[in-house]
Amino acid sequence: MIAIETHEVGPRGTPGVHREDVQRVVEAFWTTRGAQEAALDDQGRAGGSARANGHMSAITKLVAQEFIKAGIPETCIIERQPYLPGYYRVRKQWDLVVVCDEILVAAIEFKSQVGSVGKNINNRFEEALGTATDTHAAQTKNEAFGQVPPWLGYVFVLQETSETEQENRSVRALFPTDPAFKGMSYNQRYQEMVKRFIGDGVYQAGWFMATKRTEEGITYTEPLATATAEAFGVQIRGRVEYVNAVRRAR
Repeated sequence: MIAIETHEVGPRGTPGVHREDVQRVVEAFWTTRGAQEAALDDQGRAGGSARANGHMSAITKLVAQEFIKAGIPETCIIERQPYLPGYYRVRKQWDLVVVCDEILVAAIEFKSQVGSVGKNINNRFEEALGTATDTHAAQTKNEAFGQVPPWLGYVFVLQETSETEQENRSVRALFPTDPAFKGMSYNQRYQEMVKRFIGDGVYQAGWFMATKRTEEGITYTEPLATATAEAFGVQIRGRVEYVNAVRRAR
């Protein structure tokens, strides 16, 4: 079970994730990541701070809180080693899983990219696509999750830098590539990835943020209309309403 922080989320009595909530967890993302880097001998250059994933903790808890606000008991929310069955591999550990009355309410991945985008962007694509594909295959091939199909979410935080914003990245390949990618920056490619994941049903919901830390402070943007905190919250409430209907009908 995930330990839920006691921060009041949004104006009292109003549903959804609010900008002040997102600003708070983005600041926590940078604060925690800075502490992780300081604790590492290599100052995080080898990716240790990213692998620790603790810097995503505040964002994870904010999302978990949305399920609770939508009516899911806190005991249904699992964060520590929530493994789900796969089809091409035996199992996969997710970052956040919600299970109520033996129904998989949601499984959500929380990923980030801070620096070294050119070296890691393909790994992020392959990891995200493989995880979702394997989970859906477990359902279609083995009905691993029963009569209620899995609902998968993908949360991604990208550090905005000159590297991520440089346009006209190479699209050369041995055969013609999708012209939609021509002229895109790494930031735009990540957005296109999340947009297509949602549009094609690879993930049922997504949340994409770009953030930067400067002398003026910490800022964030949500450039993808289909993957904002607000849209993600609406999707969560819809999923919970559906699952609760199934639970009542049993």
